[in-house]
Amino acid sequence: MTGVNSFSVSGYGPARPGWTRVFARDSLARRLDWPMLLAAVALSLLGSVLVYSATRNRTEINQGDQYYFLVRHLMNTGIGLALMIGTIWVGHRQLRNAVPILYGLSLLGILAVLTPLGATINGSRNWIVFGGGFSLQPAEFVKITIILGMAMILAARVDAGDKKYPDHRTVLQSLGLAAVPILVVLLMPDLGTVLVMVTIILGVLLASGASNRWVFGLLTAGVIGCVAIWQLHILDEYQIARFAAFANPSLDPSGVGYNTNQARIAIGSGGLTGAGLFHGSQTTGQFVPEQQTDFVFTVAGEELGFVGAGLIIVLLGVVMWRACRIARETTELYGTIVAAGIVAWFAFQAFENIGMTLGIMPVTGLPLPFVSYGGSSMFAVWVAVGLLQSIRVQRPMSA
Repeated sequence: MTGVNSFSVSGYGPARPGWTRVFARDSLARRLDWPMLLAAVALSLLGSVLVYSATRNRTEINQGDQYYFLVRHLMNTGIGLALMIGTIWVGHRQLRNAVPILYGLSLLGILAVLTPLGATINGSRNWIVFGGGFSLQPAEFVKITIILGMAMILAARVDAGDKKYPDHRTVLQSLGLAAVPILVVLLMPDLGTVLVMVTIILGVLLASGASNRWVFGLLTAGVIGCVAIWQLHILDEYQIARFAAFANPSLDPSGVGYNTNQARIAIGSGGLTGAGLFHGSQTTGQFVPEQQTDFVFTVAGEELGFVGAGLIIVLLGVVMWRACRIARETTELYGTIVAAGIVAWFAFQAFENIGMTLGIMPVTGLPLPFVSYGGSSMFAVWVAVGLLQSIRVQRPMSA
């Protein structure tokens, strides 16, 4: 019997009548990775509380409405969930065919930032401001297109059965695809995003089975490139100052070193259980700049203590653990590479964000995935979760 009580989604099993399919072994709901999904939702909801605590008293940025950032963070989370559902519905295999279009659109987006449409915020020209409080950071979505594009190239002949591993020519083609947006982002300059992209490339190459000589070669080239960038004075003054403050925190405690010093004071004062939600003196006193975005982890450290900050790390660990499991269990190289690229992205960005608040990493302006306030970042990470879920639900049931 067919009709309104029967339905089928391509790739997720045969149609079943009524509610039977919801509880079937091959149903979409049963095949989703719920630990990952619940952990990501918990991070976003916990982030909304932390963002609210950091901004409720900051009238200079919340337009006189203490709930301004809370509402927008929840809206961003809702839109992100919708994008995840849309990504699952379309499927990672179908997006593979759309990579050239997605790649072209992402390049246009970051190139537009370098035109009069772009806006400079915190020293980096990496935003497009549309007015009405809405802005877009195109570089966030380039991370996704680099993963999809490199996976498409590296896995093409392997998944077709022509090759066991990507050959040198294929690796060069994939690196060429990634190099173009990286060079554009360097012009902004947005060094933090470039570091994430480079980490993604390394993760993708390791997962693809390409020769380890490529990985060692890229690491060597990266070291040489960093030295060259420093010697040629390509970095802006504020970026050089950030690295100097990282190397010597007491160099300028009231200037460039102020952020990290205040961040460590906030986290250190939290102790085991924290000062209590909305009772952190550093947060309430507005001593930590950009606390709703780059330094949102300091709110958890101060007000929720080691327990609350540790919970965030555990939830991030759950997301990455499940992503690693998806990468290991999928039967197609394309899915493995996409999942590995996302793991590399999330792992490095989380480590860098938390590390810079603790003073063990330089300040680069990278948001904490799922937790920090920001629409572009939130949308991108939820699309990535959608890709991971698609890889899981479209694998053979025997996998």
